[in-house]
Amino acid sequence: MSNDEFRAAMSRLAAGVVLVTAHEPALDPEGPRGEDVGMTATAFLSVSLDPPLVLVSLREGSRMDDLLDEQPLWAVSVLTESQRHIAGRFAMKGRISDRLLFEDIAYVRGEASGAPLVGGALATVECRTEQRVRSGDHTLVIGRVLTATAPDAGAGPLTYFRGRYRTLG
Repeated sequence: MSNDEFRAAMSRLAAGVVLVTAHEPALDPEGPRGEDVGMTATAFLSVSLDPPLVLVSLREGSRMDDLLDEQPLWAVSVLTESQRHIAGRFAMKGRISDRLLFEDIAYVRGEASGAPLVGGALATVECRTEQRVRSGDHTLVIGRVLTATAPDAGAGPLTYFRGRYRTLG
């Protein structure tokens, strides 16, 4: 089986789209504030209800993988169908700095994680890393959910299917 065959088969699995975020603390507490980091993901799922655990799969060596290896607090915003531009922006290869990517996005800072939570998201969770598992070319990060919100957004979810963002319906 080739990588292309495997990729084609997996592209037939529809997935929800989320924005994973974390706050990179400042190197010097007396210096400028740290930086917010974000990454679009489709490999995100619930693992356990008791205790509440979720899992996100990160490309090994990515900026988010490196950050979550040092920073245990992170968050996830489940994106709506109208937030496709956010998903695309944080999925770009060779993108501009994360600081600029967050510049015109409405968000609040999570009380438990300090990470950005996207305004108008279908749901948000804030997490503390419980376990990191290296698997192939990815790291599976399992987080204990510290806070969870599911506002009545009235919007549908953003999904990813056959290599494109889609909406239900």
